[in-house]
Amino acid sequence: MSARGVLVLRRRRVAVRLDRRSLVVCAVLAAAVAAVAVLALMTGSYQLGPGQVVSALAGGESGLVHDIVVEWRLPRVAAAVVFGAALGVSGAVFQSMLRNPLADPGIIGFAQGSYTGALIVILVVNGSYLQLVGGALLGGMATAVVVYLLAYRGGARGFRLIIVGIGVSAMLGSINTWLILQADLEQAMAAAAWGAGSLNGVSWGQVVIGGACIAVLLLLAAMLSRPMRQMELGDDAAASHGVRVSPTRLGLIVVGVALTATVTAAAGPIAFISLVAPQIARRLARTAGITLAPAAFAGALLCLAADYIAQHVAPTPLPVGIITVMLGGGYLGWLLFVEARRRL
Repeated sequence: MSARGVLVLRRRRVAVRLDRRSLVVCAVLAAAVAAVAVLALMTGSYQLGPGQVVSALAGGESGLVHDIVVEWRLPRVAAAVVFGAALGVSGAVFQSMLRNPLADPGIIGFAQGSYTGALIVILVVNGSYLQLVGGALLGGMATAVVVYLLAYRGGARGFRLIIVGIGVSAMLGSINTWLILQADLEQAMAAAAWGAGSLNGVSWGQVVIGGACIAVLLLLAAMLSRPMRQMELGDDAAASHGVRVSPTRLGLIVVGVALTATVTAAAGPIAFISLVAPQIARRLARTAGITLAPAAFAGALLCLAADYIAQHVAPTPLPVGIITVMLGGGYLGWLLFVEARRRL
């Protein structure tokens, strides 16, 4: 038996509850992602037809068409989908945990901290991609600890943590600028371009390593999704339902920061997707709280569409982060306007 709009799958003692509308939204978003992906694989200086793209993906093409689709364009498309999904889930985790639609890893400083850690690895160590991931993760975690401690006054409440995070983010932005100014010209130019958030030069190695890390983190996020939803009711209510609030919050912070750090290490700080995707998904699915799966699909679609616009619609090719900042800035202004009207 299932409630209206809820599908319950049972196998022995395990029961999984699925919201029907969320399933439909995920299916529609997945279809949109597939359509934009095919369009991105078709479009470029060497135009291809949809049949050629599908044939190349199925292994039916060789030579130039295979190289264009599989070796040159597909890594970028796969990175946009995987990284966008990771950012969407990261934003969903923080917005749900802090019960605030402005709880974005970029706004509260965690993305800037990851960027700082990665910059140090690039400019000081000149490290590999795995070292970049480690530096970004350490920078993000260190920032999370600092923000949490500064915001802790008998508990780290969402609004206080956001305000402190904004201040820490501004300080880290200044540090990042100083690091770039102190670097050699060639390193500084590369770091500045990478810091805008770009999928240029993403290789299959980065997609595979980053995708494997993200897959594990998404699994952990799914395991924490039920207590996360209960924490939306407040810490006391969640504790009364048997949720271990402090360990769960710590686990959510680690997963959210790690998702952001993994993306930052590969593509730089791609802004605003983690802010916008969970709210779009929530409005489409019409759920009481933020759910992870629709946020992941919405993030994948936003990142892929923004990268397509940056490469093929803009007068000159741009880093994807510039497009997401433009779209996210407009959304943030609209969100602040709506929240202000609601409080009048």
